[in-house]
Amino acid sequence: MLTTRIVLPAWLLASFCLAQAAAADTAAPASGPQTPPTAAALRPKVRAITGFVRLDPAHYVAQVDAALAVLHDAQKEFLSRGYEVETIRLVTQPLAELVQGETESQALAFLGKLDALSAQDGFMPDIGPAMLRDSDDSRTMHLLAQALSTLTHLNGNAVLADEEGIHWRVVHESAALIHYLSEHSPHSQGNFNFTATAMLKPYGPFFPGTYYTGDAAALSIGYESANVVQAVFTRTHGDFAASVAALTEALTVHAKVAEEVGMRVAAAHGWTYKGMDPTPAPLGDASIGAAMESYTGARFGSSGTMTASLVITTAVKAVPVKQIGYAGLMVPVMEDKLLAERWAQDTYGVDALLAYSAVCGTGLDTVPLPGEITEQQLGRILGDVAALAWKWHKPLSARLLPVKDKKAGDETEFQSQYLFNTRIHALP
Repeated sequence: MLTTRIVLPAWLLASFCLAQAAAADTAAPASGPQTPPTAAALRPKVRAITGFVRLDPAHYVAQVDAALAVLHDAQKEFLSRGYEVETIRLVTQPLAELVQGETESQALAFLGKLDALSAQDGFMPDIGPAMLRDSDDSRTMHLLAQALSTLTHLNGNAVLADEEGIHWRVVHESAALIHYLSEHSPHSQGNFNFTATAMLKPYGPFFPGTYYTGDAAALSIGYESANVVQAVFTRTHGDFAASVAALTEALTVHAKVAEEVGMRVAAAHGWTYKGMDPTPAPLGDASIGAAMESYTGARFGSSGTMTASLVITTAVKAVPVKQIGYAGLMVPVMEDKLLAERWAQDTYGVDALLAYSAVCGTGLDTVPLPGEITEQQLGRILGDVAALAWKWHKPLSARLLPVKDKKAGDETEFQSQYLFNTRIHALP
């Protein structure tokens, strides 16, 4: 299948190798005094160079090639400035529009080809929301569930709430999809590529929650900059004002680079630059949990964690660039090694994450749950996230990971380099 493709240069393939299983997209705090690098010397990784393109299933290969040329241009620009690029990403129009007029079997066949193309050409695809509002056809959610149960590169989402209110039918359908994927995807990992969002605007760079509904091609950028936060907090520990000022300054150094690159590349190709998400995403050795412990001097979940959340959010909001996406705090339980360890130690749970989200987080991200959870229980969790987001008009999401045949107290056994296994809590 799809064997007549152009072979990418080695330098591109090398930077794509980490992207193949990620969707979205770590070490415990070091003991003893540390001398962190300055903001000028420390560079975050570019987690996501994300393009938004409308695909025609009859011509999608050529359209993907053209879009990748633009994203590769941005990648080369970042590389020339000393930044490592982790992933190149493409977001299509919402799923119902993408497969409009096709039968279910035709739609699944096309999605399979797109999934295979993404693996071959080294980009991450997101097929947008299956439902944006209660009036949308729920059959598209069922199609997404079938696709995500077998296709490992595609990402998708659904919109639980927007300015019009909470979409309770979407809440119900999202719960059904999550339950289905926990039962029908290998190792229950299909849910890693799905999130339900609330009050999140389009064009954010981070997966799986991003989407767009426009026509013009667009670009946004996101960093993996939890390491920058830790470098700052190791110097400023516990000083609120000094931490906000220093973190704003450090994040701005790199955000300005993203803005320069994004605006230049978009203008050169006739695209629209939508902005960058200054949320300090964690992954691997870049741990937001370790950073917050550097601020508080205590384990994540202890008193002071809420204050550390506020420091990060306040600094992020003050970064003087065009912002898009979450623009807050990202606390992915299983994508951050230290957070996974603290979860196993019961230092925090779902209620604590929702409390931190009230200050400004991204909701419930990569949260492991017992396989016995029902659709009704999942719906109540999703409803809480939607209610909190809508009440305070802030973007939140829920990426919930029920694990088939696992119960409270069991260890997860996910087979992913991007997920750190941990212990499952009792149902909230």
